Formats: sequence, structure tokens, C-alpha cells
Amino acid sequence: MKLHTLKPAEGSTKTNKRLGRGQGSGGSTAGRGHKGAQSRSGYAKKAGFEGGQMPLQRRVPKFGFKNNNKEYFKAVNLDVIEGLAEKIKANALTLQVLVENGVVGKNDKVKVLGRGELKAKVNVEAHAFSASATQAIEKVGGTATTVK
Repeated sequence: MKLHTLKPAEGSTKTNKRLGRGQGSGGSTAGRGHKGAQSRSGYAKKAGFEGGQMPLQRRVPKFGFKNNNKEYFKAVNLDVIEGLAEKIKANALTLQVLVENGVVGKNDKVKVLGRGELKAKVNVEAHAFSASATQAIEKVGGTATTVK
């Protein structure tokens, strides 16, 4: 086998119809049918166009409201903090420590919530704390520090 002997598989290639070259090459309409937007040059189908039928984005009702000023927090519970404190044997859990251990993403705002039980004395840094979480952290002798 040599490069100059290679041929595509039988039936895998077709010759394109040569249109617009006289009567014998596809007639006066060149395969476009008669009249209408698609028969004319410069036609481009709009995104979402459904052939004149009312498009989906207009059939579906408007719904809801998106508040651009809402702050979204990533929830971290006390049981997660307890597990992490045991695992890395640390008495201070900063945002950096939480990110490095994969608990939260680097751009997440963190809120500590009160599910679970905390036994280790840890100083926790987060953007927000629930009342029960703050109480539980301070009860075992740690501190809950709010960061901006």
C-alpha cells in the first residue's frame, strides 16, 4: 500500500450538485423551490425560528425574579468542622484551610451552620455564622470570627 494508491471507501464520497450553471444543472430554481425567504440569496434562519409558529420563548410564561444583590453562602456544618479539625489536627480553621481541604471553593462565601456536635476547641473564620453555630463553638472554648 502506497499513499498514491489510497482511495476512500466505496460510497463514502459524493460529488456536489453543481448549481446555477444553466438549465441542465438543476433548473431555474437550483433546488431551492419557488418563492419564499429560503429561495432568495442572503437568507439566514433566526435562532429559535419555528417556521412562523409562535416560538417556545414566547409561548412559555415569564416567571420569577432574580435579585442581583443577593449574597449566596456555602453552608458548612459543625460536624464537617469537627471532622476537619480531627483530620488535620488544627485548632484554627481559616478560610484558606477550608479551601485547601476542598470543603469550599476559593470564591465561595462561607456560612457556618449548627448541625452536628463540636467537641474540639477550634477558632473558626467564616463570612457568617448562625446563632446556634456561634453558641456551640464558644461553648467548647473556641472563637467564631466573622471575615468580610
